[in-house]
Amino acid sequence: MSIEVNNLTKIYRLKRGQKKLAVDNISFTIPDGEIVGFIGPNGAGKSTTIKMMTGILVPDNGSVSIDGLNFKKNRKEIMLKTGVVFGQKSVLCWDIPVIDSLKLFRDMYRVPKDVFKENMDAFSQILGLDEFINHPPRLLSLGQRMKADLAASLIYNPDILFLDEPTIGIDVLSKERIRQFIKNINEDRHTTIILTTHDVSDIESLCEKMIIIDKGSLIYDGTLPQLKSIYKTTDLEEIIKKIYLAGEQRNAKIC
Repeated sequence: MSIEVNNLTKIYRLKRGQKKLAVDNISFTIPDGEIVGFIGPNGAGKSTTIKMMTGILVPDNGSVSIDGLNFKKNRKEIMLKTGVVFGQKSVLCWDIPVIDSLKLFRDMYRVPKDVFKENMDAFSQILGLDEFINHPPRLLSLGQRMKADLAASLIYNPDILFLDEPTIGIDVLSKERIRQFIKNINEDRHTTIILTTHDVSDIESLCEKMIIIDKGSLIYDGTLPQLKSIYKTTDLEEIIKKIYLAGEQRNAKIC
């Protein structure tokens, strides 16, 4: 499924009548079946944009279209087609076993028993769910909880998956297993994946396209090879540092 973002804007109302422009009139397209890296420095507006793209926040201007559908008219249909994982917040019930949360999601989304079993078998094999599926999330490591959240977000076979920093704070081995899982889901199910991350290795190993924003404005929208060609280097970390530094210098001149 493709995503169309047109002139998206979000303004936060602060105390004493002050306002903060979090997302400034950005537009981009995410093609069907691609893994797209959505990056920017802290405070760039990434999470705000993702929340508008998933219907959590309502934009002050502009629109988000999911395969021709919009949240105003087609919210329920869109929610059935999208999965979301926020690295800092879990969708799992904190005090009950992971398997019970997954069964709850199965019932909420009316997943057929054979599809649920097929997914559980696949998730157990790739993510190693069997090691902790009968434990509550409060007893899990961060890596285990993230794997469980991934399973919960995909148990109903969504066409689009939003991943907000899914590997943050996770050990190297768990990161690699999660990356491989994301690759497999994209290849086997043709799932469109939007990934926000500060980990350059996530981008290098997963993303075909990159969208970069800073201070709420769109800085780059194109492929990873094109970006490296523009900066005449294959060192993505160095490229990103230059982009962020240029943004700081622009803001310093404005001030």
